Amino acid sequence: MILDCQNICKAFGTDVILDNISFHLEEKEKMAIVGINGAGKTTLLKIIMGEESADSGQVIVSKDRTIGYLSQYQENNYNTTVRGVMMDALKPILELQDRMRELEHTMAEQSGEELERSLELYNRYTHEFEYKNGYSCESEANGVLKGLGFSKEDYDRHTDSLSGGQRTRLALGRLLMVKPDIIILDEPTNHLDMESISWLEGFLSSYQGSVIIVSHDRYFLDRVCSEIIEIDNRQIYSYKGNYSYYLEKRQERIDATNAEIARANNLYRTELEWMRRMPQARGHKARYREEAFYDLEKVAKQRIREKDVKLDVKASYIGSKIFEADHLYKSFGDLKILEDFSYIFARYEKMGIVGNNGTGKSTFIKILMGLEKADSGTLDIGETVRFGYYSQEGLKFNEQMKVIDVITDIAEVIELGNGKRLTASQFLQHFLFTPETQHSYVYKLSGGERRRLYLCTVLMRNPNFLVLDEPTNDLDIVTLQVLEEYLQNFKGCVIVVSHDRYFMDKVVDHLLVFKGQGDIRDFPGNYSDYRDWKLTKAEHDKEAAKPKEEKTQRVRLNEKRRLTFKERKELEQLEKDIAALEEEKKQLEADLCSGTLSVDELTEKSKRLPALNDELDEKTMRWLELSEIEG
Repeated sequence: MILDCQNICKAFGTDVILDNISFHLEEKEKMAIVGINGAGKTTLLKIIMGEESADSGQVIVSKDRTIGYLSQYQENNYNTTVRGVMMDALKPILELQDRMRELEHTMAEQSGEELERSLELYNRYTHEFEYKNGYSCESEANGVLKGLGFSKEDYDRHTDSLSGGQRTRLALGRLLMVKPDIIILDEPTNHLDMESISWLEGFLSSYQGSVIIVSHDRYFLDRVCSEIIEIDNRQIYSYKGNYSYYLEKRQERIDATNAEIARANNLYRTELEWMRRMPQARGHKARYREEAFYDLEKVAKQRIREKDVKLDVKASYIGSKIFEADHLYKSFGDLKILEDFSYIFARYEKMGIVGNNGTGKSTFIKILMGLEKADSGTLDIGETVRFGYYSQEGLKFNEQMKVIDVITDIAEVIELGNGKRLTASQFLQHFLFTPETQHSYVYKLSGGERRRLYLCTVLMRNPNFLVLDEPTNDLDIVTLQVLEEYLQNFKGCVIVVSHDRYFMDKVVDHLLVFKGQGDIRDFPGNYSDYRDWKLTKAEHDKEAAKPKEEKTQRVRLNEKRRLTFKERKELEQLEKDIAALEEEKKQLEADLCSGTLSVDELTEKSKRLPALNDELDEKTMRWLELSEIEG
């Protein structure tokens, strides 16, 4: 056991969030914490990190264990470059390497006991360096940056020039390179594109430390986590398995509880009649039965409140003409967003938009919404179209307003699709806002609750064309499930920009794939279909490209200076020399670490090591020079 949470309690005023929460995390375990918005997931993470104090209970971390935390909202003041941030994460390893090099040169001048002490220290440094993967740490850092969507051109960018999403990704990259014993991630996929999410899945699955994740991405949880912790109604439930297993067992738990409540209700009616019938002066057995009655009453009056958001909101009539884009162009300097883009949107069409970060997905949406102008081309929108726009930035609420006032400012009464009408308060209750929460202030809401309130304000206006830009960020899984069902039955048009693969699979019937530089392709299917097609195509292209690559190489050789006979012989000899030197170095390091050498042998071999490194560096540099000419 590496982390133990014991009887954690937390309340904000009279609002109890966590009530005697207990669980533990094992070595190398990958755990997810799930629950509705406002259930206390982020609060629990902050308590573990010591950023928030518990009212009672304790968090115990094993001795000498380190914890790294990525919050939803990063305030990064690195004041350096992207590469500088990653190098800072590697600072302990690089400093260790410097100490090893200093010792190598020092040992060349030492002898006797002094040399033995230095060798012992050198062996300790070497083992630690190898354990921390020091020999390949810089290339690993570059791999992490690439996996998180940073190009080589981004490495020298100052952090001040990065977007909020890029800063969050960089903070994640730095955390992954620090490699703490426990990684805690709060919604890590929010600012990642689909390729980066897939990369992170693989990284965390093979990570040698322990992981705690709060995420709404169900595919991500399914593929990474082996235990699910659910916070429900201030209590905690543990499920040993992935997310699919959790869904199955959670439903079994709910069914069993409902059956217990039903049995209790049947017995409760009988016992209630007895309580009313019996005189006040009761014997010992009667008093025992009375106490049992009150226990039974508690069970009978339970309610398994399924956290279902009711989204049966009326959609306005939409005509046959939706929108037509004709030869649209849009660019920012050398970055092309749209290049001769034309499209006719059909009635009741449900389109998904995917692509890497920075390819122009949100810009396209803003052009459609009239928030951004195209450089040229026309966009003709039908007269009956009534947009409902859910943006990444979200609605900017007045923090000092009450939740109920946010809704009543839009409408006092909301029409539903079944012909019924609801007051603003009743409508909010369908969105899981209790009467107490409704009369609370906006600033007291969690990030997820604010997004749910924002969704409420979008849908209550009865739109017939929903444009949802990253709607899944910060929404809880239960809300997402009901939103999916609502969109499937929505009598209108939908455009969704999302990195949530599960959500896209459920909602859209085709994709617009933004490849970058104005290259946009229409794919007939959901994201899983697209991913399978990409994998198949990549394998096919790889096979087809082999002879082409060889031909290209031969042409390139004809265009460049070729190696002379002498240089070719030198290159062949260098390959042999480098291999021999590397083998000698490997054997030398093994001998130095063996503890069986005499003092004279130790002196001789320790003097040889720095000279060997210098010779190896020299020959390697010459080999690289000749290899570039070879091509």
